[in-house]
Amino acid sequence: MELRYLTAFVAVAEELHFGRAAKRLQMAQPPLSQQIRQLERELGVQLFERNTRSVRLTSAGRSFLEPVHTVLRDLDLATRAAKAAGRGEYGRVTVGFAGASSHETLPLLTRAVRLAHPGIELAMQGQTYAHVALERVADGSLDLGFVRLPADRPGVRTRVISEEELVCALPSDHRLAGPSAIAPADLADEPFVSFPANAGSSLRDAAVRTCEEAGFRPRIVQEAPDSHTILALVAAGVGVTLTLTSCQHIQQTGLVYRPLAGSPVRLQAALAWRRDNPSAALRTVLAVAQDALPVPAPAARRD
Repeated sequence: MELRYLTAFVAVAEELHFGRAAKRLQMAQPPLSQQIRQLERELGVQLFERNTRSVRLTSAGRSFLEPVHTVLRDLDLATRAAKAAGRGEYGRVTVGFAGASSHETLPLLTRAVRLAHPGIELAMQGQTYAHVALERVADGSLDLGFVRLPADRPGVRTRVISEEELVCALPSDHRLAGPSAIAPADLADEPFVSFPANAGSSLRDAAVRTCEEAGFRPRIVQEAPDSHTILALVAAGVGVTLTLTSCQHIQQTGLVYRPLAGSPVRLQAALAWRRDNPSAALRTVLAVAQDALPVPAPAARRD
């Protein structure tokens, strides 16, 4: 059954006049009559009682009219949804991120997308560490990932959204908890709390690398899956940790943050996506992110 037959049927049913219906459809009357006859043959019922003076719906025609209206409305909705999706105004974008370090950037992006394009759903996948997010963007199982540089994967593009520094978190009654910055070498004999090994945490990798450059391998006595838990363990006196400035919003009783002495250890956070991802919704989200998460100004250098 052709769609044009349904459109023709509705026009005649509403006008109850073939001439007016043909004019409404911007077509000649004979082809319109042929379409109605063909529709009746396909259905095996008569839809109209017609003579030289009047056109009336039969009982079959009256029963057919409302379902046809529903079909045409649904088709119109589907057509508009497809066009909106093609313009990037509708669709679903999967986003991978990891907890505390994205507590500022992530809400800025989600609010901006929701405000500008309410038809776009952001499917958030938390506890996706930076390295894992990068791999999942690269293999196509994520549309967009919050990652850390360097992020060199074939076909993956990135844009920096923030720059952070490593700081030391330690119990408030710790011997190094005074007002001074802490040299990484001073932590050589300390127990550490950290993210699990091989979980894809770029923060753990940066912390281990910083300790190794100071001449020691950190003695990790406790692992936890997120920054909130790690810092709670530090406040409880289990050990110390190296974390990011973006996590300093986490305030626990018995916990203090201190900068690291010497040249700052900086990590750049970025958005990552596949260059060949065909999603128009993703392109729209990236355009929103240009304003919501602009490239940060270069950080001031300190000696």
